Formats: sequence, C-alpha cells, structure tokens
Amino acid sequence: MSKKDKLLKKFLHIPIKKDLTFSELEALLLTLGYAKLEGSGSAVKFFNKEKNSLINLHKPHPNDILKVYLVKQIQEKLREIQNG
Repeated sequence: MSKKDKLLKKFLHIPIKKDLTFSELEALLLTLGYAKLEGSGSAVKFFNKEKNSLINLHKPHPNDILKVYLVKQIQEKLREIQNG
C-alpha cells in the first residue's frame, strides 16, 4: 500500500481519528492533484483544477492537529472527488 493510500485510508477512517495533522493533510492533497494557495494569516486553500474542487481551511494553531469537525468536512470532500 502506497503512502498516499495509507493517508487516504487514515483520513477516511470512521470513527474519525483525533491525531490527524495539517502536514499529513497537505501531503495527501498534493498527491491527489491539489495546489496549495496561501491566504492571509492562517488561511489556506487547496484547489484541484481537474476536479474543479476547492478546500478552504485555516491552519490549526498552536499545534498541527486538525479539529474533528474539519476532518469531517475533508472526508466529505474526499468522498465527493472519489465518486467523481
């Protein structure tokens, strides 16, 4: 299983894992064809031109751990692009 597949499985896991990091999310989205667009402050967008898919979020701080509600939104987006 590739690193991409492992990360995707980790992000789609139910119940939602509470130790997912922004760094892991960034690595996953980049391998899925998203481009990272830095905003002001902690705002970040990831855009996949091929799928016309945009993910808007804020980098977590002070640590790198993603909030559960955010992972839930990311799960919905990942399932959406997988089902085409």
